Amino acid sequence: MKVNLARTDLAEMFARMARIRAFENAAMDMHAKGEIMGALHTSHGQEGEIVGACMALRLDDYMVGNHRSHGHPIGKGAKLRGLMAELLGKSTGVCGGKGGSMHLADFSVGSLGETSIVGSGIPVAAGAALGARMQGLDRVSLCFFGDGATQEGAFHEGVNMAAVWRLPVIFLCENNGYGITTPLSAVTLVTDIANRAAAYGIPGVIVDGQDVLAVYDAVQTAVQRARRGDGPTLVEAKTYRFEEHAANMGRDLGYRSADEVAEWRRRDPLPLFRTRLTSEFGFAEVELDALEQAALADVEDAVAFARRSPAPLAHTAFTDVFA
Repeated sequence: MKVNLARTDLAEMFARMARIRAFENAAMDMHAKGEIMGALHTSHGQEGEIVGACMALRLDDYMVGNHRSHGHPIGKGAKLRGLMAELLGKSTGVCGGKGGSMHLADFSVGSLGETSIVGSGIPVAAGAALGARMQGLDRVSLCFFGDGATQEGAFHEGVNMAAVWRLPVIFLCENNGYGITTPLSAVTLVTDIANRAAAYGIPGVIVDGQDVLAVYDAVQTAVQRARRGDGPTLVEAKTYRFEEHAANMGRDLGYRSADEVAEWRRRDPLPLFRTRLTSEFGFAEVELDALEQAALADVEDAVAFARRSPAPLAHTAFTDVFA
């Protein structure tokens, strides 16, 4: 694998991964204290596939996420203040405090939104790609969804339509092995989701989701194909979530063993990438330490901003609503 990233891009890649991890560590702590209400789904362990995929895009390309939603806009380059304010339901949030953790959107970086409805982002991403084509733009659309979403009708409908119309979409399945607590093997006989691409006549690619550079390489190839007008690609990133399906779910439900979790934690994408940066690309430990400290500072600033931001005014409940 030949990496065609400049040193500054490699540094930005590490910084975004560190930013996601720091943001979600802070969010989990605030959720445990009751400062963040409702569900909170974190992407600990999945930062590599998120950032690797997003770094293969241009700023004006589209990105659609899912309920595990904080990492995707951060991976696309979104600023943290508006994201954290949204988690706290503040008026300065990216959705005015109405979306919360599972419904983040930041159009300034092409993030069209996250959704709590499993699989529903797939046709949205296809629609965004169709819209770009109709406007004569060469934008592509990247869609994140989990392995559970591939059992939904929206997966078939969205991928099939994109394939038939040769739309510029990259469908990225974040296969972390479980739909909440149900293993993939219990709901499908297909071991590799990427094999389903053959049914739609498009390429299917399997990539190590813990290797940020491998994901970047695979998605970059898919992006180039899409921009040429050759249609979509289904990329399956084999990854793992270290935490529970959602923060503070309560007792251990026993659906995965401690040994399994420990084995995957040894393949944490952040230290894996850090090792490669120092051994292959000449980064000094002090440089990477500085990037991690900057990520922590960004998160601290976002938390302070969110806490001092005002709550939405009552009358704004009637804005952004169709009647």
